[in-house]
Amino acid sequence: MSVNPPFRADIVGSFLRPDDVKDARARHAAGDLDAAGLRAVEDAAIERLVAREAAAGLRLATDGEFRRSWWHFDFFGMLDGVNVVELDHGIQFQGVQTRPRGLHIDGPVGFPADHPMLEHFRFLKPVAERNGVVPKFSIPAPTVLDFRLERDALEGSQYSGHEDIFEDLAQTYRDAVQAFYDAGCRYLQFDDTAWAYLCSEEELAKAADRGIRTDHLADRYAALINASLRDKPDDMIITTHVCRGNFRSTWISSGGYEPVAEQLLGECDFDGYFLEYDSERAGGFEPLRFLPEGEKVVELGLITTKTGTLEDHDEIRRRIDEAASIVPIAQLALSPQCGFASTEEGNVLTEAEQWAKIDAVVALANEVWPDA
Repeated sequence: MSVNPPFRADIVGSFLRPDDVKDARARHAAGDLDAAGLRAVEDAAIERLVAREAAAGLRLATDGEFRRSWWHFDFFGMLDGVNVVELDHGIQFQGVQTRPRGLHIDGPVGFPADHPMLEHFRFLKPVAERNGVVPKFSIPAPTVLDFRLERDALEGSQYSGHEDIFEDLAQTYRDAVQAFYDAGCRYLQFDDTAWAYLCSEEELAKAADRGIRTDHLADRYAALINASLRDKPDDMIITTHVCRGNFRSTWISSGGYEPVAEQLLGECDFDGYFLEYDSERAGGFEPLRFLPEGEKVVELGLITTKTGTLEDHDEIRRRIDEAASIVPIAQLALSPQCGFASTEEGNVLTEAEQWAKIDAVVALANEVWPDA
């Protein structure tokens, strides 16, 4: 596991956007910079980022999601049959709302052969390889698309209800997995908030108001995930990151993994899990007992990305030992709890604090797992 992903020291994916990227995106939105000019700025920033990731001692690199505004809506809006639309409300976090955007389905959902994020990966791959690291790419999970649909999001489509979309959605993701594989991707991640929301009675009530049948939803989501992964090539690693919300250092849900652990850890065909464990809102490590013995890895998200304050070294060591009392330490690893900028606004910390967090993950992992 020191050679192949997921790595002992790993990351979720997004990084704070550099000032030149923020400026270029603003000028592009205002019509003062063309697409080629924006891409040139993004390309240069990604090359700098990958070199910094490698210099930090990571064995993988992401593009920081520098070409995205949102961690999920950008990808979804590039699918066939899915549009990002303006709503009269955003997604409610603790004390703050996102921009008022949502999804609308107006045709058969599918993965286009020219999905722009394939080209994003094709740029990342040689840059990562020149720096001696594995290129990692993250996309939102299919469960997120379903869970984020408003009550009227399917009106005008051929789908009469949420579960009518599952078959096409699974095929969309099978096609996406194959397309990224054909582009050379061997380390892909499904970012997912839905599983965490299923652990919150408040979020379940909101989902029911949106027209989602919430009884046994974890079982149906596990089936959707496995249908999406059904044709995954043997030499491709696909992990998932479970998040309770990450926007400007705020969050949405609370609740431990117990309500979904059996389905998520025991039934889903992922190779690894990035699990938030940076606060009491994530509960204890007991649900990890559902992780099958073998090769699957849990990345303990013990290092928060929501603040710049560094965690106490000894406390993180103690918590790793606590998790290792439930899961063999050979199946554990360490990562930040989330990305640093799930949307382009980013979390409330500095770039220096961001990199201090990455340095702490690498140092701790090297200490706990000397083969890291």
